[in-house]
Amino acid sequence: MTPDPNSPPAAPPQDPQTISAWDAAHVIHPWESMGTEMPDRTIAAKAEGIHLYDAEGQRFMDGPGGMWCVQIGYGRREMAEAIADQVMTLTYNSPWSFASEPSARLARKLAQLAPGDLNSVFFSTCGSSAVDTALRFVQFYNNLRGRPEKKLFLAREKGYHGSTYLAASVTGKDRWKNPMDIEQRLVRFLPDINPYHRAPEQGEADWCDEKVEDLARAIRVEGPDAIAAFIAEPVIASGGVIVPPADYLRRCRELCREHDILFISDEVVTGFGRLGHWFASESVFGIVPDIITCAKGLTSGYLPLGATIISDRLLSEISKEDRAEVLFKNGYTYSGHPVCCAGALKNIEIMERERLLEHVRQVAPLFQSRLRDLGRHDIVGDVRGMGLLGCVEGTARPDLPEARRFDIDQHFGERVDAACEARGLIVRPLLNMCVFSPPLIITKTQINEMFDILDDAISEVQAEML
Repeated sequence: MTPDPNSPPAAPPQDPQTISAWDAAHVIHPWESMGTEMPDRTIAAKAEGIHLYDAEGQRFMDGPGGMWCVQIGYGRREMAEAIADQVMTLTYNSPWSFASEPSARLARKLAQLAPGDLNSVFFSTCGSSAVDTALRFVQFYNNLRGRPEKKLFLAREKGYHGSTYLAASVTGKDRWKNPMDIEQRLVRFLPDINPYHRAPEQGEADWCDEKVEDLARAIRVEGPDAIAAFIAEPVIASGGVIVPPADYLRRCRELCREHDILFISDEVVTGFGRLGHWFASESVFGIVPDIITCAKGLTSGYLPLGATIISDRLLSEISKEDRAEVLFKNGYTYSGHPVCCAGALKNIEIMERERLLEHVRQVAPLFQSRLRDLGRHDIVGDVRGMGLLGCVEGTARPDLPEARRFDIDQHFGERVDAACEARGLIVRPLLNMCVFSPPLIITKTQINEMFDILDDAISEVQAEML
């Protein structure tokens, strides 16, 4: 990519204090506080490999992998070149009027990677819009089947599915504290599946029976004729890296099939290598869903792109010769954007060439072993994870004063995050938890460095809070 000598000179860089002030004055961030105090955010200046750098040049290991998404790491020149080449070849085409080679090639590739007969792909812009598309398709599907009353969605407490209206409506994370409107009439939530919350005398197999019964009870109460679909993350990510009990998803899938309820597997986080496979549904959990949603790792965060992958069976049931005028009226200006699709194709090519799925499966045992070792700290109540996903959950002893217990329940995560950041590691705080999902290229040496920092940080926080 040779610079164009006729291009105007780049604007001079601003000092970090000015950028921070502009950000605070003009940018509304996701989950922005409505407090009046000016936020003090670190300015990300550059990134390379698994590290971010601030404006002063301080380096941070990116524990969350961006937002669960930077699979191949930062600063890959061949990604930049593939994106730039596509910009100069075909920057954009209307998906209503034209097809493009990148979107057709990517759809075919996803059909090859997805399990079972999931061969048809609807492209959107992110995970939220991919989930919204899945939910809208399910409604459309049942309308064409003459089942307009079959519209309820079953979802799980702690599950996170996005910020668009329908996706937020099926999100079970912090819904009672949420001042945003959601469509409550369409959704019923199943109780938390986190094995950490089972009774001390209850084994995991019994817990699994109880959680499957939660689904069976919801079907009995609402009636299968009213329920359209069950949506589930294979591993609940933003809700605290909750790994379901063994065989839970397979048994839920069987219940759904028995009662003509579609199964939507939200693989926005677990897809594209996070658990060592392109998709976790079949390879890890032994299920072939009716619909898979994905995003994030699809482009490793280099460009925004989401995809909804739909079973051939569903499409065949609603496709008829006399329905040429029946339209699935769902779409986005940037559906199948050729530049984003070219980026995704190059991302997948890199992952295949560098055998990143195999690499994840090789390093995950060390990652999980070091994670579980953190459970020895008195302030740690639970450690859990799978693949390159992890969570540390803080706990407060019942003999502590109420104010101290409340402080741990509300601030353990941010205190660990601050202690980690001071040592050059970013984690994602969630009240009494911190979660992490580093880039898939992380080495065993870097995994040990990451958990050495976490170990020191937790020791510091424990000394302060207990």
